[in-house]
Amino acid sequence: MSSSNVQVGVVMGSSSDWDTMQHAVAIFQQFGIAHEARVVSAHRMPDDMFAYAEAAEARGLKAIVAGAGGAAHLPGMLAAKTTVPVLGVPVPSRHLQGVDSLHSIVQMPKGVPVATFAIGAAGAANAALFVVAMLANEDAALRQRLQAFRAEQTAAARAMTLPPAGAAR
Repeated sequence: MSSSNVQVGVVMGSSSDWDTMQHAVAIFQQFGIAHEARVVSAHRMPDDMFAYAEAAEARGLKAIVAGAGGAAHLPGMLAAKTTVPVLGVPVPSRHLQGVDSLHSIVQMPKGVPVATFAIGAAGAANAALFVVAMLANEDAALRQRLQAFRAEQTAAARAMTLPPAGAAR
């Protein structure tokens, strides 16, 4: 996507976070939301991270979806340097399965909010869908696409069947 029309940044602390964060990108692609995806490590490239956050508003970003694992400082540090809404996605970690990441992101101090989502792929997708809903407040066509998406989910759930009781699994 051309950087001049990018509305949403999807950032992660490492390329290994892509397995999780690609689910946010897929939602933005599905809805036609102009976005960018990049690695911006809080610990290995803090100057780049601060520059990204400080330029976000001037570049026209409406939201930043930030995925991080382990100590998971990226979402909070971005939020500390911009007023653009930051949505945090805890990336599953090797030893604590992302619970460490969740606690790190959700426990922001009063005054510097980060909207925090579930650990892993569901959190990345839901963070993106939340951004879609925010943008849909100002875009009737996008609102219609979101309503259609929700209707498709409802239809799929209604079409689900269960195996007969006592059936072997």
